[in-house]
Amino acid sequence: MAILADIRQPTPAETGERTPKLVGAAWALLILNTLGSTGAETVIPLPRAVSQLVTMGALMTAFVIALALNPRLRIRPSAYLLLLTLLLVSSTVASLHLEAGFGSLFRCFRFGVFLATLWLLTRWWNGSFTFVRHHIKMFSAVLVSVAIGLVIAPGKAMPESYGGRLAGAVWPLTPPQVGQYAAVIAGLAALLWLGKRTTMTSALIVIVPSLGLLLLSHTRTATLGLVAGLVVALLSLAMTNARARKVFTTFVLVAGFAVVVLGGLLQAWFLRGQSEENFSSLTGRAKVWDALLAAPRTVNEYIFGVGLTDKSYDGLPIDNSWLAVYHEQGFTGIAIVAAFLVVLIAVAVLRPPSLARACAIFLITYCVAASYTEAGLGDASPYLLHLALAASLLAQGTVRPAADEEFIPRGQPA
Repeated sequence: MAILADIRQPTPAETGERTPKLVGAAWALLILNTLGSTGAETVIPLPRAVSQLVTMGALMTAFVIALALNPRLRIRPSAYLLLLTLLLVSSTVASLHLEAGFGSLFRCFRFGVFLATLWLLTRWWNGSFTFVRHHIKMFSAVLVSVAIGLVIAPGKAMPESYGGRLAGAVWPLTPPQVGQYAAVIAGLAALLWLGKRTTMTSALIVIVPSLGLLLLSHTRTATLGLVAGLVVALLSLAMTNARARKVFTTFVLVAGFAVVVLGGLLQAWFLRGQSEENFSSLTGRAKVWDALLAAPRTVNEYIFGVGLTDKSYDGLPIDNSWLAVYHEQGFTGIAIVAAFLVVLIAVAVLRPPSLARACAIFLITYCVAASYTEAGLGDASPYLLHLALAASLLAQGTVRPAADEEFIPRGQPA
């Protein structure tokens, strides 16, 4: 009852209270937690146990900060987080059978702390661009570490084990991770410039290096997700924003020119030197998917799955959010994941056109597009943080003045 009473009290969005700076620190630590602990060989050897300790420590610190900032547990209602909480309950039920070992219960604990931190931070979800700024700054810092690794140890940053694709040599990051982070912040920065929330110079400081790292990572999923997200986001603004219409028209013309003139180069970039058979099987993913779907399962496994795992099957990565959820959380998990995506899409469609809605639509579209070849919609991951950011942008509240919402201070580098 005390919690319900606190929910009814005015939120910072209603009272005009400024968002504490430590909220940004908590959000940054959540991002650090989702970076993972596997990837390319780093310049300074980093034992996996150490990186796991850092990421888990970041999560616990984020929770402590969020709890200290919101000791009375004032939270905003969120259908997205409510459905994720139901997913956590379902995952815990499946994990209690220990089919995936005791590690599944630890992953449930991590997922629970992750969600609890997000619930505490909903107090400052008001439709402003506060969390967008934190999102861009933290992922920019991650990409700066990737660029540093490329400069000081190009051999480790673009190892043969990844086919010469850019990976993290300071912190162990895989090429798909590098591509994802670069695509997301490049898209958000472009939309913020479009909405006059930042200068072109500040936006280009983020966009140009990010696109360069995206190309070096050779991540097809991130590239297609970026294009699809921007197209849908621009279309959502086209009816009410003349600048968006001009940008969309230019985007289409440039894309058409690139396809006609640079078609051969684009095809070579997308093939990455692979054979047609390897390309058609999505770099071997289809074989893992077929084996997973053909494996016999009990009724309980069909309904609830086997519990949270490391997103692999028979030692190979699943690399598909829907099949990973099916494997770990069963049809119950698939229904819940589909439900929170439908909720976010429905809310975005019903909101009047605005820059905040366009950014949310970009993030939702990107995550849906990436879900086909990347796992992450059923457990604590950057994808759930992207969607949480979308939910914060779709929340209704008093938006702070534009000067407070700039993601990069004017005249300063990213």
